Amino acid sequence: MYGGPITAAAAWTRLSSDLGSWYLQGFGVWAMQEKSDGEFLGTCGFWQGRDWPRELTWWLLPQYRGHGFAKEASLAAVHHAYEVLGWSAVETYMNDQNTQARALVLSLGGQKARRQGFPDGKERDVFIIPRTAV
Repeated sequence: MYGGPITAAAAWTRLSSDLGSWYLQGFGVWAMQEKSDGEFLGTCGFWQGRDWPRELTWWLLPQYRGHGFAKEASLAAVHHAYEVLGWSAVETYMNDQNTQARALVLSLGGQKARRQGFPDGKERDVFIIPRTAV
């Protein structure tokens, strides 16, 4: 759903953005690892681009999808947002065609809060993940 594969330059830009988020905004994404063997699975955490709302986000390598890793990581991230960062709300959104992401959000107890226009010209449903999810 991110439109990959991407060029080396685009990957560098994405990595720089992900690392810079921690320094500039105080939040970002974490790398996910399989506990048993240390294998890299993907990322999960928070992202907010310029003029975009802050969101819970995740991505997994294809071979690790459908095993509950994104849900486990999302629950940990939501807990961190509410309990450590003190946020009053955790929101997320996705393209309408991303049915897998929508299913995950609903399994987290996500509730549609609104329909919103975004800087890329698309409209998306915005969901709130309640504190009770964790």
